[in-house]
Amino acid sequence: MPLGMTDDTATTQSHSPQLFWAEDGSPRSGRFGDVYFSKDDGLAETRAVFLGGCDMPAVWQGRKHFTVAELGFGTGLNIIALIDLWRQHRPEGGQLHVFSVEGFPLSREEAARALAAWPDVQDTARAILDQWPSHRPGFHRIDLNDWGVTIDLAIGEVEWALDAWQGKADAWFLDGFSPALNPGMWSEDIMARVAARSAPACHLATFTVAGAVRRALSANGFVVEKKAGHGRKRERLEARMNGEAPASPSPRIAIIGAGIAGASLARAFKALGHNPTLIEAEHAGAGASGFPASLVTPRLDAGDAFIGGLYAQCLERAGQLYGAIDGAILSHGVIHLAHMARDAVRFDKIAAQPLWPDNSMARLTTDDASALIGEPVSKGGLDMKTAFALSPASVLPVWLEGCAFIKATAASLNRTEDGWQILDADGAVIAEADHVILAAGWGNAALAPQLGLAPVAGQADWSTGETSNARAVAWGGYCVPTANGLLYGATHDRGVTAPVISDEASARNRDTLSATLPERLKQVDQGTTHRRVAVRATTPDRLPVCGILEDGLHILGGMGSRGFCASPLLAEHLAATVCKTPSPLPAEWVARLSPERFITRSV
Repeated sequence: MPLGMTDDTATTQSHSPQLFWAEDGSPRSGRFGDVYFSKDDGLAETRAVFLGGCDMPAVWQGRKHFTVAELGFGTGLNIIALIDLWRQHRPEGGQLHVFSVEGFPLSREEAARALAAWPDVQDTARAILDQWPSHRPGFHRIDLNDWGVTIDLAIGEVEWALDAWQGKADAWFLDGFSPALNPGMWSEDIMARVAARSAPACHLATFTVAGAVRRALSANGFVVEKKAGHGRKRERLEARMNGEAPASPSPRIAIIGAGIAGASLARAFKALGHNPTLIEAEHAGAGASGFPASLVTPRLDAGDAFIGGLYAQCLERAGQLYGAIDGAILSHGVIHLAHMARDAVRFDKIAAQPLWPDNSMARLTTDDASALIGEPVSKGGLDMKTAFALSPASVLPVWLEGCAFIKATAASLNRTEDGWQILDADGAVIAEADHVILAAGWGNAALAPQLGLAPVAGQADWSTGETSNARAVAWGGYCVPTANGLLYGATHDRGVTAPVISDEASARNRDTLSATLPERLKQVDQGTTHRRVAVRATTPDRLPVCGILEDGLHILGGMGSRGFCASPLLAEHLAATVCKTPSPLPAEWVARLSPERFITRSV
């Protein structure tokens, strides 16, 4: 989580902007003693200072990707004005990426009240307000797909946010509270970070002409110029980096595997304007992604802030993306029952972590859990309110739609001067690409043996014919509603690479269900039973492996049972890496997930 963000929520007093409303209706920060904008001409000032100051919309014409970064998100007015202008002057096929930092976030209700002053941008404002992020510290992504816009909002200290962000801005809006009242936002150190995250020919605009700010920008490579101000402000600043604006790449992309990892990658690349080729030995969801239901739950960790923060962000993003698909989410909320003696203390710590949206991790007594589940249980647990049960069959076709699909088994890879060749077992070329991403689950092990991936076979059983609205429950096993029944299991057989469906595995699953939820087993027995087995891949440290193996060769895998939770966000990171656009992951997390952690050890 962001450095310095240690309270139970980011909306506690220590991270509140202490908003109040002036007599004229203008929103003001009691913390900094400054106004967010003038109620009389705030929107006009934004357009003049920031949009005009960065030469918009001329600056993005002919660009496939354009990135704007901002210090001081506030009410969101600058970004709303930017997107409103982008909607009117978007280049054909253009993608706008916005990165903004806010240390003291407003609530959705506060922002809505402030933005009501500007009726001519209400359509854009509503689109952002409808996806207003939680106050959880860290990165939050907002999609405005119809307009080709992605927003990453970093909630936390500005130093942390700029160190964590991996993008390069084509334009900067510097809009913190005034340097006299909030000097930490305008220090030479911050200006050096801004410069380091600026693309060649980057434009920068700000309302302040303070000498310290001008000198800091100049010292870090910007050519700074005073301009006529707006309204009662006599002057403002424009600045620019030397150089030529970078070209957007158009790489050939091939993805090996059409399970949830491959489908998530396909969606992410298409969102960036690229159409990848999928290579799959059988059909979409033929492996571990082919069960009728899947739990989308985070990996819980009471001690490692990275693990907790990663999966909190993964869960938030997964909920956004799956929730946009009709019928994908089968049920909301997952009850995690205590399984071991230490779970009660661990659950207390997890529920108190500042990683989750307010009240989304609720401790349950035994009676609470029994009432929610609908039958007596012997232990309490944790109500993971933002976790859910998913229908994979509703997701994969949507995310894979429009991609070129080659049915073949990738047996080896060959690097050439022009990129990569994907070969079958006979050495014939299946496909050629500039970038290849391994996303074949356990199948990745044969193509990247240096990673030490390990197999875990699992059989799950399910019934059809009953339509209970039962909540999803997890413990040492799990029981999940499907579209028309209940799925339960699963076995967990390490080292098994070629499992077969068996009565013995079904008996184990029944015993696990019977020991915890005997009434659910009765429901199962009223329907027609089915079963399926697949192999998942895990890593030695139980973390996903996501990143670059070699130049042009990447991997997304090793997610074990968390593939449906982790894949959507991690796929966006890999797609951003390939397409040279900003990643949604903080930089320090990228290193923790990199395949280099295993390759280095093996040398």
